[in-house]
Amino acid sequence: MNNDVIQLRSVSRLYGAGGSAVTALDQVSFSFPKGTFTAVMGPSGSGKSTLLQCAAGLDRPTSGSVTVGGTELTKLSETKLTLLRRERIGFVFQAFNLLPSLTAEQNVALPLRLARKRVPRSHVREVLEQVGLGGRAGHRPTEMSGGQQQRVALARALVTRPEVLFADEPTGALDSQTSREVLTLLRSMVDGEGQTVIMVTHDPVAAAYADRVVFLVDGRVNGELVGASADDIASRMTKLEAVPC
Repeated sequence: MNNDVIQLRSVSRLYGAGGSAVTALDQVSFSFPKGTFTAVMGPSGSGKSTLLQCAAGLDRPTSGSVTVGGTELTKLSETKLTLLRRERIGFVFQAFNLLPSLTAEQNVALPLRLARKRVPRSHVREVLEQVGLGGRAGHRPTEMSGGQQQRVALARALVTRPEVLFADEPTGALDSQTSREVLTLLRSMVDGEGQTVIMVTHDPVAAAYADRVVFLVDGRVNGELVGASADDIASRMTKLEAVPC
């Protein structure tokens, strides 16, 4: 039985056309097993964010295929792709993207409301408790710290019970202590609840929380490290960044 939540097969993504075309991803084939935490790293311009966007159905590959839970995204219409993202995929970004006029509880419930689904208050409160914010349900973003806002964003991503959670530089706007809290939370969701997490990061300390680190260079996979320390990851990154283009 295939345990992969996401499979990329020969995925390429080109921007532009003709002689000015830029290859952001170049024949990438990779799988992300269920219940694992994967960090994606690489030098600036290596294709990290493009990989995440193609894997999450936010961007369509120029060629190749992306499969999420057995469903091939490249064959879906825009409407079906939107529904799949809404129901089966969660997103957390560096910018928390919370609506300032809404409370934490209302921000978390938003994906369910947009999907015109019943919003059980007990479920929303349960997810807020899960991220350690049970007592902040009635607070607006301006009344919370950056770390608390990121936890609300995390709760909002988890409220639909997604098959996979994508995180793009989720600790980029946080201090080191708050970053550790958010990363520990992600790690506990993988270990305790079998959540699948794919995180793009430039920080070796953040990447060390993952089960494995996948490295990209010039739009291609350039190896991986499993169970590596922050020092090992930093050393690998230094070597990659030193390679001439």
